[in-house]
Amino acid sequence: MSHEAILSSPPVSLTERAARHIVEILRDEPQSMLRVAVTGGGCSGFQYDFSLEKTRADDDLVLTKYGAVVLIDSISLGFLNGAEIDFVDEMIGAAFKIKNPNATASCGCGTSFSI
Repeated sequence: MSHEAILSSPPVSLTERAARHIVEILRDEPQSMLRVAVTGGGCSGFQYDFSLEKTRADDDLVLTKYGAVVLIDSISLGFLNGAEIDFVDEMIGAAFKIKNPNATASCGCGTSFSI
């Protein structure tokens, strides 16, 4: 059973800026969704992984906003509960940024964290 994020307060939030950027990225990828996952590795122990998917798994949390669809598997959700997915465009570059209240430390690049 899919965990559709139509709740008033989903366990992970998606900013408007991130949603609109996802829609732009997927414009040339019909039927695709953005998968956000947590994997082992990186300089702090865990790292965020972003990939394009065409299918949902039964245990995925599905976030939808402004036409963007984000998938998070149930294992990664345990590490991302309460997090916010944003998109930032800074002098050092543009990237998705996850504000994760579960992370006790993160690396300088922002893609690796520890809990």
